[in-house]
Amino acid sequence: MKRSKRYKEAEKGRELEKEYTLDQAVELITKMPRVKFDETIEASCKLGVDPSQSEQMVRGSLVLPHGTGKTVRVLVFCEPDRENEAKAAGADHIGTKDVVEKILKEGWLEFDCCIATPGMMKEVSKLGKVLGPRSLMPSPKTGSVTPNIEHAIKESKRGKVDFRMDKFAGVHIGLGKLSFKKEALVENVRAFLDALLAAKPAQAKGDYVKYVYLSSTMSPSVKVVI
Repeated sequence: MKRSKRYKEAEKGRELEKEYTLDQAVELITKMPRVKFDETIEASCKLGVDPSQSEQMVRGSLVLPHGTGKTVRVLVFCEPDRENEAKAAGADHIGTKDVVEKILKEGWLEFDCCIATPGMMKEVSKLGKVLGPRSLMPSPKTGSVTPNIEHAIKESKRGKVDFRMDKFAGVHIGLGKLSFKKEALVENVRAFLDALLAAKPAQAKGDYVKYVYLSSTMSPSVKVVI
């Protein structure tokens, strides 16, 4: 694989198999040569669970202490008599059956977070094959299916993120921007790792988190000791 001069220069600052503390890893990544846009700090984790077993599925959510660094566009599915409440709480898009049809027929996906009231899930469930693979499907487990839509909207705007294990027992998530202060990035990553550990299934045996790597969007990855 061909690598740019910038990438090769970034690789010189880290040891491939060395495990760094969280503070060391974040500092190392923030000192690597940068590109022109504000990169996202990403965590990639490998879990020691069996993804074929439904009772070992790992998923959860948390509000990052310092947010995600991006503006979150929130879509809310709610009953017509609650639309004003959703709008006042900061929802960017509000809909019922009409928006469900727009997503199904037109492929409209101009939102980053989807929230629904329990009463709307009969309609929203039709979107499972569209929203599920994009991690946008509302779920009671992440608090995005709730009667308290005001709270859910404000949490999303504050920097709530959801994580879910993929079919390879991996978890990948963005945790802030490279322009953040080092201390803010460390706190965001630590908050995610705490949430990941708290989401350990009771049926999981052996090493739950096998490894964690941090990187920015365009940088080499750095292995983190947990």
